[in-house]
Amino acid sequence: MARSGTLVSRVAEDLRSALAAGQYPAGSKLPPETELGSQFGVSRPTVRAALRELEALGLVRTSHGVGTFVVEQPAVRTGLERLDSITESIRADGHVPDMVYASRILRAVMPEEAARMEVPGDTQVLEIRRTILADGEVMAYSYDLMPAHLLPKGFDPEELTGSLFDFMKQRLNRVPVTAFAEVHAVESNHVGWGSEAATHKLFLLLNQLHHDATGELILYSRTYFIEGRYSFSLVRTV
Repeated sequence: MARSGTLVSRVAEDLRSALAAGQYPAGSKLPPETELGSQFGVSRPTVRAALRELEALGLVRTSHGVGTFVVEQPAVRTGLERLDSITESIRADGHVPDMVYASRILRAVMPEEAARMEVPGDTQVLEIRRTILADGEVMAYSYDLMPAHLLPKGFDPEELTGSLFDFMKQRLNRVPVTAFAEVHAVESNHVGWGSEAATHKLFLLLNQLHHDATGELILYSRTYFIEGRYSFSLVRTV
């Protein structure tokens, strides 16, 4: 007679295959546990245990008294430990990156920004707001500050297009080699811009200070990745 653990694993694997095949689209509700039990020829507790396995993997979400729903999988996955441009991360994951600039303005740094960047309060910065896309789908909204003294003389902010890392390397001869990063979960209806902004309120905020090889600060970024669309992984060792 098969052990319960084996049955749970088999049901979980069969359900994973069904999800991968698109039998249950993202956002759809799975059949009730009793129906799934009849389908797989197992008890309701076995089905419940299999669904817990899928929930632990982030494939489904169970709302007690309502049912179990298929979770939309991230379009892009990347390693958090690697310092790379978002554009290259998206391309490396097999997608087509794009960047839409909402605004680029020169202004004085705000007090809280000066404290974070450890720069004088009268520092001029280039404030950048951009939307990051993969295959035409919005992945993140980014607020970036670049010290204005790094920019070429007579620089027009409208010249800045495409990858920010590429711009720093090609136009400024500056390459980020280290970044001090903090990660925060954010729930807000006031992040982003454009027609799609109001539909998102859960984000993963990557708050980063980028430095070049000399240790000079060259970019302060606050990038809000839309929950469920852009996923980070981190390798941890003893």
